[in-house]
Amino acid sequence: MNKAQAAGRWRIKSEDLPLQRSADCLKQSLPAELGVGLSTIFQLDQDLNFIQTHYQPTRDLAVLTQIEQSEPRLVVTLGLQGQSCFVDRKGNDIVFKEGFTSITAFNGSRGERQYQADSNMLQLRFSMSKTWLERYFGEYSPLRLFNKSDISLLSHKPISNTALLATQQLLGCDMASPVKHVFMHAQAMSILAAEISSLWQANHKISERFNQKDEMLAQAARAILLKEFKNPPSVAALAKRIGTNQLKLKKIFHYFFNNTPYGLLLEIRMNKAYQLLEASGCQIDVAADFVGYSHASNFSAAFSKYFGISPSNIAKSYKAKA
Repeated sequence: MNKAQAAGRWRIKSEDLPLQRSADCLKQSLPAELGVGLSTIFQLDQDLNFIQTHYQPTRDLAVLTQIEQSEPRLVVTLGLQGQSCFVDRKGNDIVFKEGFTSITAFNGSRGERQYQADSNMLQLRFSMSKTWLERYFGEYSPLRLFNKSDISLLSHKPISNTALLATQQLLGCDMASPVKHVFMHAQAMSILAAEISSLWQANHKISERFNQKDEMLAQAARAILLKEFKNPPSVAALAKRIGTNQLKLKKIFHYFFNNTPYGLLLEIRMNKAYQLLEASGCQIDVAADFVGYSHASNFSAAFSKYFGISPSNIAKSYKAKA
C-alpha cells in the first residue's frame, strides 16, 4: 500500500483503497487504521453513476486521484454533512460544503481529495457523461459552459428542498433489486432536475451582480422561513427583518434559490407535510395544521397540485407498511 505522511497529512492513492464488488454496487473503503471511510458506487445506467461517500478519518487525510476521461463529465455533489476539498495539480481548490450543491465539470482530474481528521463527512455525487447530457439536453447541454481541460466549478448553491426530499427517499431505500434500481434511478433524476436547472440561468444573471453579503441575506431569510413555516412573516416583514427591501429580497431569492419567497415557503411546507404523512400516516387535518393551513381542503388541493398525488395516498402507504 503506497501511502506517505507529509506536511501533517496522511496521503494514499485512490487505486490502493480496497475495492469490493457486490450484486448491485462497488464499495471502496479506507484501511481500518485510517478511520471510517466508505464510498458506495451504483451504476444507474451506462452513463450515470451515483456515489455515496461517508468519511470520518482519524487523521488529516488526502486521497490522491488521477482520472482521464475520453469525454467530459459533469458531477453534481450534494454536501449533507461536513466538508471536503479537492486540490488539483496546479494548487487550485474546490471546497464541497455541507448544505450546498456543487456542480463541476472535467476532462481529466489530477489532484487530491482532502478530509479533516475526526470530522464526519457525508456526500452524494452524481457523475454524468457527455453522452448522457446530450441524450437529455441536446444542444442545451450544460457542458457548453465548460471549456477547460481540468476540473472547473460551474455552480455552488444551497441544496434545494426538492432535492433534499428526494435525497431522504434515496438514502432510506430498502427495496430489493431490481425494483431498488428503478427507485434509485427515479430519485436521482428528481435530484438532478432540481439541481442542474441553475446552470441555464447563468447567461441571464450576468447583468445583475450579487456578493457574499447578498448571499448571507438570502440564507438568513431562508432560515426564517424554515423555522417559521407554520406562521411565516409577510414578504415585507421578512425583508425588514433581514435589513433589506421587498424588491431586493425577491431579486436575491430569484438569484440564489431560483424561486420567490412565497414559492420557497410553499416548497418547505409541502416537503414538511410529505415527510410527516410518510413517517406517521397521520390524518390530513393534522398535516394541514402542522404546516399552517387552516382548512384541510385547501391543503389537500395545494399538496395534490405540488406533488401530483393526494396526501391521503401518502398516508395510506404508511399504513400499508405498518
